[in-house]
Amino acid sequence: MDAGSDHSSFAMPDRSGPAGPFSTAPTRPAHVLVAAYACNPFLGSEEAVGWDWARSIAAIAGKVTVITADFHRADIAAAQEAVREAATGAMARQSNLRFVHVPHRPFHYRPTPLWKRIENSLAKPVMNLAYAQWQRDAYRVARALAAEERFDLVHQLTYVGFRFPGHLWRLGLPFVWGPIGGLENTPWRLLPAMGRAGAIYYGGRNIVNSAQRRWLRSPRRAVAAAGPGLIAATGSIRGEIAALYGAASTVISEVVAPVEISAASPRQRQPDEPLRIVWSGLHLPGKALNLLIEALAPIRGNVAFELHILGDGPKRAEWQRLAEQRGLADRCVWHGMLPRDRALSVMQAGHLLAITSLKDLTSTVLLEGLALGLPVVCPDHCGFAEVVTPHCGIKVPTASLDGLVAGLRDAVTDLGRDEDWRQALAEGAIARGQAYGLAANRRRLAEVYAAVLAEAHAARPR
Repeated sequence: MDAGSDHSSFAMPDRSGPAGPFSTAPTRPAHVLVAAYACNPFLGSEEAVGWDWARSIAAIAGKVTVITADFHRADIAAAQEAVREAATGAMARQSNLRFVHVPHRPFHYRPTPLWKRIENSLAKPVMNLAYAQWQRDAYRVARALAAEERFDLVHQLTYVGFRFPGHLWRLGLPFVWGPIGGLENTPWRLLPAMGRAGAIYYGGRNIVNSAQRRWLRSPRRAVAAAGPGLIAATGSIRGEIAALYGAASTVISEVVAPVEISAASPRQRQPDEPLRIVWSGLHLPGKALNLLIEALAPIRGNVAFELHILGDGPKRAEWQRLAEQRGLADRCVWHGMLPRDRALSVMQAGHLLAITSLKDLTSTVLLEGLALGLPVVCPDHCGFAEVVTPHCGIKVPTASLDGLVAGLRDAVTDLGRDEDWRQALAEGAIARGQAYGLAANRRRLAEVYAAVLAEAHAARPR
């Protein structure tokens, strides 16, 4: 976790010379100021995105100051203390990663029982108001820091949603924003798969999202300030940015494949083994596990399979009832919420990763599955569409719900009957994961930083 050790191979930019400061455009910033509301070493989702990206920024910059939410303080301190205890003797180095916590105010979100109830209800938009207030407070902290310290570059990191670009761009410093997500609507034709409540929620989100895409001014101002510093989470988001704002962006996935867990070769499925299908995610309407259950029910007599289900959530009881009604109760293993190491062990014992999300970017579980050598069966949309290739999985068209269910069924049937093909895709999955590893993401991020600093250098009066 020590970002300082990652930084050891990078030289500081040359800031002196006969022509004065910045006679040569720096390619790496000496000090970066980051806004990462979601940033936690022990949580998943956006919190993990913020933590992992902060460490990556620290690997390509001299020093990093991260402004984050106060409720992450204890976990961040524990992680940093673990790093200090692990570092011994002359090899120990102080981390170049510093965290500044925005003082908590009563209206700021904190994971209390009340806020959790709001988060899991139709009142969830209230959280947007709380986040907007936090961003204003974070900007006041950033201005105070900028008045005392020199920053070469500022980076708006999390949340990744386009509607909240923060206020760091107002500091007048070279600005990076991203990875950006949230610009895509959920296809209306897929909403019925989410049930009544899910369809109402995501249908309402589509309406609000469409209005905000068109009318919100703050994203347009942030885009203009970023210039070459725009980062899109997926290729489709890059297309949306170009269409809506007329701006170019660099694609860098918000999550990375943990290639360190990859084996030299994937595990073989023995002739007497059932095909172990792994599905992982929160049990929410948008994850649509019900589509996979409907797809598997007709083939229970033709293919020997087990469905291993990771995660939990409000839809679990409904999906369990559906599995019983479709005669799959004896084929399903409901693991619930597991620590990451145990969840990875379940995945490692699997033969196939099935994804049914109807709204997503590039999910962590997708890249974990690739790193572990699991072929992927998924809808041909969201971030999955560009990550999954014919060499590592099967993408199912989403033109209709019936077609999506039938495509999932055919893919599982074919892979269950052809182990040679499944094995070839498994080897391709490991290779594909390498393209989304940490080293590749950091290289792309360093290129974005270099472009932003070069533009800022060229704009300086001589």
